[in-house]
Amino acid sequence: MSACVPTRAADSNRTKRIHQPHSPPPPQPRRFRIAGADWSASIAVFLIALPLSLGIALATGAPLQSGLVAAAVGGLLAGRLGGSPLQVSGPAAGLTVVTAELIHRYGWRTTCAITVLAGVAQLGLGCLRVARTALAVSPAIVHGMLAGIGVTIAVAQLHIVLGGTPQSSVLANLHALPAQLAHLQPAAVSMSALTLALLLAWPRLPGRVGRLLRTIPAALVAVAGATTAASLAALSLPKVDLPSWRSHALASLPEGPVLGIAAAVLTTTLVCSVQSLLGAVAVDKLTAGRPLPNRRSDLDRELLGQGTANIVSGALGGLPVAGVAVRTSANVRAGAVSRNSTMLHGVWVVVAALLMVPILELIPLASLAALVMAVGIQMVSLHHIRTVTRHREVLVYAVTTLGVVLLGVLEGVTLGVAVAVAVALNRLARTRITHDEQEGVHYVQVRGQLTFLAVPRLSRALHLVPHGADAVVELDGSFMDHAAYESLQDWQTAHTAQGGSVEFTGRAGTRISLPAMEAPAAERSTGLGEASACRCRPWTPWRNHQCARPQPAPPGEDPDESAATGPSGHQLARGISAFQRNTAPLVRGELARLAREGQRPSQLFLTCADSRLVTSMITSSGPGDLFVVRNVGNLVPPPGEESGDDSVAAAIEYAVDVLEVRSITVCGHSGCGAMQALLSSDPGSSQTPLKRWLRYGLPSLERMAAEDRARLAGRAAADAVEELCLTNVVQQLAHLRAHESVARALREGALELHGMYFHVGEAQAYLLSEDPAADGVFARVTETARDDMPA
Repeated sequence: MSACVPTRAADSNRTKRIHQPHSPPPPQPRRFRIAGADWSASIAVFLIALPLSLGIALATGAPLQSGLVAAAVGGLLAGRLGGSPLQVSGPAAGLTVVTAELIHRYGWRTTCAITVLAGVAQLGLGCLRVARTALAVSPAIVHGMLAGIGVTIAVAQLHIVLGGTPQSSVLANLHALPAQLAHLQPAAVSMSALTLALLLAWPRLPGRVGRLLRTIPAALVAVAGATTAASLAALSLPKVDLPSWRSHALASLPEGPVLGIAAAVLTTTLVCSVQSLLGAVAVDKLTAGRPLPNRRSDLDRELLGQGTANIVSGALGGLPVAGVAVRTSANVRAGAVSRNSTMLHGVWVVVAALLMVPILELIPLASLAALVMAVGIQMVSLHHIRTVTRHREVLVYAVTTLGVVLLGVLEGVTLGVAVAVAVALNRLARTRITHDEQEGVHYVQVRGQLTFLAVPRLSRALHLVPHGADAVVELDGSFMDHAAYESLQDWQTAHTAQGGSVEFTGRAGTRISLPAMEAPAAERSTGLGEASACRCRPWTPWRNHQCARPQPAPPGEDPDESAATGPSGHQLARGISAFQRNTAPLVRGELARLAREGQRPSQLFLTCADSRLVTSMITSSGPGDLFVVRNVGNLVPPPGEESGDDSVAAAIEYAVDVLEVRSITVCGHSGCGAMQALLSSDPGSSQTPLKRWLRYGLPSLERMAAEDRARLAGRAAADAVEELCLTNVVQQLAHLRAHESVARALREGALELHGMYFHVGEAQAYLLSEDPAADGVFARVTETARDDMPA
């Protein structure tokens, strides 16, 4: 009976279960998964990191295991703790000269201790959150430092390539080079030459088979090819010697003068931090068009991760660790999506260091030296030299490079900073102030930044204006300090009190001293703040665009009648009048120079005749910058098919052979009417001039039908029209290469071809990727885009 009748306790428990709210199921443990892209990317990075780590260790004179230790620690710790998930860290070529000098001066164990202390310093900087301060260093200094390090590496490794031993400095290496050439070792030279030949030829393999083979890193192919050749030929050469890990030297307490050790720690911290932070910023640029979560790097966290990696690497007897551009680029291009690829590459390095020692010991040292020498040469980037020359910072670049080569990294960077500051002060002080009189009106023109350094010259020019005269002060600059502001205001007060008039004008849209809304009442009443009231740019007087400040009607014209004139009435005449009044005074000097010297554009820009494409606006260019060719559909007729219309071919020949442009850009755009017409064309319809012209776009249509379509990075094309617009750019570049003048300039290395796509509705530009593995992919150009990442 008792078994059949529920007890009161059982009823109570059942009641509790009924009235208690439904509790959620216990959380399931998250399964750790690694994306397939991360697996493949980690292997690609490992294959590059392995020979480079050994080569960098060889170049520094450190134990060869130290390169493997640094690669493994950089991958595992910096990859896990750093703020840039896709950046790959390890022994970097930029640290070779610093480390080699430390080993020569203090020995290997003290160098390891210096690496540990540099890591501690990086942790401190990361905790202070000053990472972005490092980005204030002029790019000319950074590129000059890397170039100087590259020259030093290349000269030193040249001795090993020739079968000898490098000296302790660049000058000593150069002095010993003739003797080394007289006693070169044929076996070492042959293996070095084979390595360099494979490095150069492998990325240039043609055809579809070549595209597949190029997925194997050139560095791995070069070293493996030289190793195989040396083994088959049974050459007697110095090879990699990896002693037992039991005898591996670890860090010890630093021994040496305190000031010397402190300078060494400072140098190591500076080079590691700047290179890693700039590399993190460059990663953000490379991945700008990809839909990655938390894409933007945390620079302070990156410093913390790099500091931790250096502490552990130094303690375990490894080289200093920093972000490495070559491996990072390979990681991004291989499609890595998270930090798992970086960490996995570190795991593969550990496996290789433990299980592949017999294979690694077959590698000739001459092959590794040739590989590192090639990396050093690549660090002297012609692109960077052209960039700093264009920005008039070649002096900073040259002084930094020579300083690093002749004196050392810290000394060279210090010299570069001093020259950069001197150049900046010189530019700040070079303010041009002129006085002129026209029809009784005195004009005082100020060109440049108006600071206290220019106040004496400004005062002299203002005192040339007679009492009671009408004066116009033209302020063409982006900054005015307090001393200059007070000087102008005091003179204006005195001049108007004596019966004169003063009008202040400036470059449209330029802010002078204070915004107009924040300027004091005295400034607003005198008109000194009016120069900043207008927000219109002189280069963008587009339709129906009006300035924030009402413009007065032209003399003799009724203001009401002028305002009532519609945009279709005298729009062209009014636009020309606005140019003569507002813009011509600003560009007259530059146009006069171009009229004297002739045009020397650096680019041929071939784009569509669509009215929405304003080439000067989307490229931020001005007079004399672009040689522009526009036609319906941005088409390039292949040579021999012009059918009486040679205009495009003539423009190409003139630009390449006469103007000697350095690049040609074919720019398509969204919503192109020509591409829409191609998609809806009827082959049997009557041939109008427009349809006859559009036949040059038929190869683009065939290319898209063959599934060889161009695409945007990060998102699919919106529709068939956008797919054809993108594919058309790639096809017209192929037509462009067939022109004789273009083909000749490309062979000589004097010309570059670029593809561009402009999305009108989004005001977004895309550039065709130069990566052979990303054939036909257009990557987004971001606002924070910088020059190439440091080597």
